[in-house]
Amino acid sequence: MSRPRKCRRVCHFPQTLAFYPEGEEGNFSGKDVILTLDEYETIRLIDHEGFSQEQCGSQMRIARTTVQQIYADARKKLADVLVEGRSLRIQGGDYRLCDGSGQFCAFKDCCRHPGNPTYHIPKGENQMRIAVTYENGEIFQHFGRTEAFKIYDVEEGKVVSSQVVSTNGSGHGALAGVLTSLKADVLICGGIGGGAQAALAEAGIKLYGGASGSADEAVESYLAGNLAFDPDVHCDHHGEHHHEGGTCGEHGCGGHDGGHHCHS
Repeated sequence: MSRPRKCRRVCHFPQTLAFYPEGEEGNFSGKDVILTLDEYETIRLIDHEGFSQEQCGSQMRIARTTVQQIYADARKKLADVLVEGRSLRIQGGDYRLCDGSGQFCAFKDCCRHPGNPTYHIPKGENQMRIAVTYENGEIFQHFGRTEAFKIYDVEEGKVVSSQVVSTNGSGHGALAGVLTSLKADVLICGGIGGGAQAALAEAGIKLYGGASGSADEAVESYLAGNLAFDPDVHCDHHGEHHHEGGTCGEHGCGGHDGGHHCHS
């Protein structure tokens, strides 16, 4: 029996999940190149953040030799995309979302890091917490650019408290970490990209996108069971191409590459 793969920790979801040649005419093989989330993370940490392979391994909680193999595979895939003009999709892999316990984070003030007290807001055992992208009393319409969430604690179907919390400049995939740290159960928002949707799904946060208008009224409508939202919401900012189904595995590990599953 083969040894189960160890989950690789991923701290940040990509902002864009798919890249295509102009006119989609350069895909000579007829197949997209699939870059897994753990492969993407090695590229992000080593090439973008400037980590050494040893630091990358510490962040992802894997051996340096494993980092070397993942990184080499990722670089080969990127070379295929550039040289052969093929399409690239980022999805799947053997990974878990960062829980903030690492020495290195995606950002110096990583929202998942336990040293950031902003998001340590007590939550009652029997309470549900709803978060809404927020600006001037309204639902802010672009999840990745929201500067604040308004969070509502609900007990027995009624809002018992609410407060506005700054995102401290976090954006896109990192915002899922903010919501996780806030212990949010539900998110109500406007537009939201595929990478952020994948991060929320992995974190177990229910998404109600495509909503608009008053934040307070939206929460009341949600509690009454008549919130107007769009289950197929997406976000077209940055000229992104969101590939249907490219959500990196609904529960994170084992979403790709032969159905491998990670173990605690």
